[in-house]
Amino acid sequence: MDKPTRGRRSKVDLLPDDIRKRLDAGLRDGSITQAELLDEVNALIQTAGLPEEAQLSRAGINRYATKVEAIGKELREVREVTQVWVAELGDKPTGEVTKLILEMARTQLFKALLNGNEEEADVGLIKDAMLAVQRLEAAAMSSHKREKEIRKAFAEEASEAAEKVARQAGLTKDAVASIKKEILGIV
Repeated sequence: MDKPTRGRRSKVDLLPDDIRKRLDAGLRDGSITQAELLDEVNALIQTAGLPEEAQLSRAGINRYATKVEAIGKELREVREVTQVWVAELGDKPTGEVTKLILEMARTQLFKALLNGNEEEADVGLIKDAMLAVQRLEAAAMSSHKREKEIRKAFAEEASEAAEKVARQAGLTKDAVASIKKEILGIV
């Protein structure tokens, strides 16, 4: 959990989006050192005409990098847990995967609201995720329904073929019905 602050936004939070995105990309990329990234970001701040106080310090960029890494670690852990559960549940369209994703979203939203940080509670992101979950579940259900229809059609064709072959072999109606029931599951 983040340490409580006095409610003041950090210098990084106050950066224009384009500069903050460059900082985030540099931290994710890892191809340059934090010192080099600090110099680059401070040059962008200066070029943008922001006041001298907007310049980042080594400690500030390190705190932000640590925070970003902690969030990244949480996301990686959530992905790992999700992969384990999805592997366990398989592609069963029973709604279990959806329930898991919804519970994870509720947990994240609750943590963000508990911390009092509405920036973490990105309602748009949560809404998009829920819409994606709804679409995935609908696609899974449609696929499951189609698979059942194909199986039913196959069973009916197999039943007709089995009945034809059984009659040609001289089996009684009861024997044919028994074969259909036991092997094909059709009455």
